[in-house]
Amino acid sequence: MIKRLFDWLKQPLGLIAVGIVALAVFSVAVYGIYLTQQPPEQPIDFPHRTHIAFGIQCLYCHPGSTRGPASGLPSQAKCWGCHQQIAKTQTSALLAPLKQAVESNTPIQWVPVAQVPDFVQYNHRAHIAAGKNCEDCHGDLSNQTIYKNPQVFNMGWCLDCHVETAGNDQEKLIKLTDCGTCHY
Repeated sequence: MIKRLFDWLKQPLGLIAVGIVALAVFSVAVYGIYLTQQPPEQPIDFPHRTHIAFGIQCLYCHPGSTRGPASGLPSQAKCWGCHQQIAKTQTSALLAPLKQAVESNTPIQWVPVAQVPDFVQYNHRAHIAAGKNCEDCHGDLSNQTIYKNPQVFNMGWCLDCHVETAGNDQEKLIKLTDCGTCHY
């Protein structure tokens, strides 16, 4: 039985069937990777572009970036502190979830977008201290309504930046490309 199957697979029709199955498996794998790179649905479609246009700095809403690894999110009280003063807030469908969360005292369940794996110890503070701007990694949000990663955060991308940052300084290059710098 198995011999007949292998004999059939060696025939032109069998080779075509194998090719179709291989193409289908490849397509499913590519689609799976594509899905992992899509931004998750958020409870509020937060318009970064609008807030940046008003001159609000990244660190105002993400103050954790200056203190440690996580950038953090603004509290509902911080958001409401501004939005309660805007008349449009009372009627805006976009802001209805914020208003409802504040009135019912329930936290908004944001879904993290820019994440690194658990085995990577990323620290925003070190990058800010090195003179990096938020836009260097997160892209120009003044052109985005809903945040999407401008690139895939992976080791190769980070190492390229570390090598570029070190320039010709060998001591800095060794420090920035040492495994223990990010994996500790």
